[in-house]
Amino acid sequence: MARQPTLEFWYEFASSYSYLAAMRIEAAAADAGVTVRWRPFLVGPLFAAQGWTTSPFNLYPAKGKNMWRDVEREAARLGLPPLTRPAQFPQNSLSAVRAAVYGHDQDWLVPFSKAVFTASFAEGRSIAEPSAVVEILDSLGLDGTQTVRAAAGEANKTRLRVSVEEARSRGIYGAPTFLADDGELFWGNDRLEQAMAWAVGDRPAGIR
Repeated sequence: MARQPTLEFWYEFASSYSYLAAMRIEAAAADAGVTVRWRPFLVGPLFAAQGWTTSPFNLYPAKGKNMWRDVEREAARLGLPPLTRPAQFPQNSLSAVRAAVYGHDQDWLVPFSKAVFTASFAEGRSIAEPSAVVEILDSLGLDGTQTVRAAAGEANKTRLRVSVEEARSRGIYGAPTFLADDGELFWGNDRLEQAMAWAVGDRPAGIR
């Protein structure tokens, strides 16, 4: 039996477009017959390597203003709750990403990730404090305090650093990014459908 194609979904909790992608990727993958591998990571070190000290949506105000309107439109189109901007953007996502990396092989990774995005972009809540991450984990029936403590351990910190280096080495420069089995890279929520098509072998004419 042929192996189902896989698409890696690299996402960052501080990213508004990662939020949109996270809320629709499962349905898109089911329709396409693709397995999704969720890959939480930190995009800040990649921005720093490009000389940026914050999100490009902050560095270029006109771009940022349009981004928020675009995400607002897309959230409405997708039937998501009205967009609520977090008080700080981008949020410090370190504690949340550590927890997600710690749960990379657990069945709670996806619901946790979606709950973090919902807290930030649908409810306007802070996700920066470890206590906020504990609350989200507890709401999923997990031991949030124990999980956050374990996620802050040296072994998991190393795992997160390795994931950032892997992202860099594979050409990732922002989030969300989708990587097909052959390493083909697609960046941005609006490239999700093209990434799914590529994963199943549907390529544009003249492109190999």
